[in-house]
Amino acid sequence: MGERPGKIIELETGKVLGKHQGFWFHTIGQRKGLYLSGGPWFVVKKDVHRNIIYVSNGYDPETQYGKIVNLQGFNFITEDIWGDFTDEKKIAFKIRHTPEFTLGKLRKINDIYRIESDEKIQGIAAGQFGVIYDRDCRLCLGSGMIVDDNL
Repeated sequence: MGERPGKIIELETGKVLGKHQGFWFHTIGQRKGLYLSGGPWFVVKKDVHRNIIYVSNGYDPETQYGKIVNLQGFNFITEDIWGDFTDEKKIAFKIRHTPEFTLGKLRKINDIYRIESDEKIQGIAAGQFGVIYDRDCRLCLGSGMIVDDNL
């Protein structure tokens, strides 16, 4: 993807603290590699449309948990097994590369697929990908890019 310089902004004050070389190089919760003084600083939010990384040195892990994950540009691996559904589907999913699956429900809202997790999950990060599996965690169905949850 190359480099695309952008601002690093303190979440609480809006103060520009530095620059980064592209939001895609950083993940929510990241602490190392920001090269900012007065830390420790943690990536707490990313604005992928404006290429801004928001950081905080008052990082509160509890505020980094949520239950809603919105996916855009969802693609099924083989075929859309549900069609234009209006109910909810029970699924398993992952939002990061870990061996554990999380259970939840999937709803379709226009062109957004919304995951409602059964439990709070950490590190929901716009620009990363969410992957959907069948409820038995045996079949990968597809994936989409995580977008902000204020839809």
